[in-house]
Amino acid sequence: MMLRRKRRPRTWSSTTSATGWGESTFAELAWDRSRGASLRWAVAGLLLGGAAALVAFAPAAWLARAVASATAEHVLLADARGTLWNGSAVAVLTGGADSRDASALPGRLEWTLGPSGLGLELGLRHACCLNGTVAVRLTPGLGRLSATLPPRDGWLGQWPSAWLAGLGTPWNTMQLGGTLRLVSPGLSFETVQGRARLGGRADVEMIGVSSRLTTLETLGSYRLSISGDETGASQLQLSTQEGALQLSGDGTWGPGGLRFRGEARAAGPADEPALTNLLNIIGRRSGARSVISIG
Repeated sequence: MMLRRKRRPRTWSSTTSATGWGESTFAELAWDRSRGASLRWAVAGLLLGGAAALVAFAPAAWLARAVASATAEHVLLADARGTLWNGSAVAVLTGGADSRDASALPGRLEWTLGPSGLGLELGLRHACCLNGTVAVRLTPGLGRLSATLPPRDGWLGQWPSAWLAGLGTPWNTMQLGGTLRLVSPGLSFETVQGRARLGGRADVEMIGVSSRLTTLETLGSYRLSISGDETGASQLQLSTQEGALQLSGDGTWGPGGLRFRGEARAAGPADEPALTNLLNIIGRRSGARSVISIG
């Protein structure tokens, strides 16, 4: 019987040790890993830097597009310059998409936007129409955004009534004169998942209103009050302060849209002939009065 020798398993330790192959291979692998990690960090840094630069230098046109979208293109920030955080534009009212009616305010509306507490503060300045700097606090949240106008003494802004002609019919036909003035003891506006809610109160004072549709020098002065309630709807009330044209009415603005019922009439028989054309345009004639119905 022949005896077979058992072969001992070969070991490569001496060869590896002698040639240095293991050390060089491990070094190359470590270098590759290190180089890959460095590349990843470089790409991440580049992306973060680019994102930061994009936010820091976000163009003012972004805000202009947001305002146009939110107002169905009835309010435009034309010729927007600067950045989202510090810019200016021309404020324009239009009749909406594809409308040829447009009316711009003189000068430029300027804004600044910066962090404030847990939100942002928007500062607005307009030499023609705002009373100093008007500050608006913006607080974003999950599916919501709130804008708060802190209480302040005096009026917030005033605009020429003729600016409303940019909205189209019937404003462009009436060709109003006079001044619109905004007064508020504090106001908040909040959108939650697309639903809007108003809090506080604001008064729009229409002072020395006139129209080219009448021979009267002035029609009068009026006040439209807007106040929020707990149901989420806003209450509207229109009243006459003085004048030949008497306006009155009330309504609501909420999730179901705008609903308003009111009337217009001459203060006395002597004013009726001069107000006939205007009363025919304001609403549906019912005898000596014009019935206003919206929604």
